[in-house]
Amino acid sequence: MTRTSTELSAVYTARVETIASATLAVETTGEGFFEITREVARFLSEIKARDGVVLLYLRHTSASLIIQENADPDVQADLVTALKRIAPEDAGWIHNSEGPDDMPSHIKAMVTGVALHVPVVGGKMVLGTWQGIYVAEHRARPHRRAVSLQFLGACRPA
Repeated sequence: MTRTSTELSAVYTARVETIASATLAVETTGEGFFEITREVARFLSEIKARDGVVLLYLRHTSASLIIQENADPDVQADLVTALKRIAPEDAGWIHNSEGPDDMPSHIKAMVTGVALHVPVVGGKMVLGTWQGIYVAEHRARPHRRAVSLQFLGACRPA
């Protein structure tokens, strides 16, 4: 068995003083990835978030939320290709009442998920250098997607 080296940082505590909520409407243009990192950061700025967690929940079953690289757009193109391989339209799905991309979209959403939580420290999301938050649209045609945002934590005084 190989042992790994681990180190726990200093532990900080903050009282949950605020629960703030908003809904973000995202207009998609069809299948692909739509970055919402700036909009989530703007939400945190508007509520004067300090330390806590921002929760994101997508209220749909044929789209999803992901954290992924935001430096090279080829990453998103390759991810779309990978998801098409996981759930191709021509796989003989029984459910096709909304078109041939409907059931594959549900599978892609099941695999990637519809909820995220991101730590917030000093009013900023704790994301990696090349990480961004995306709505992944799995349907071929445009949709209006609703993302529920909730912040739980401490805020700066108004």
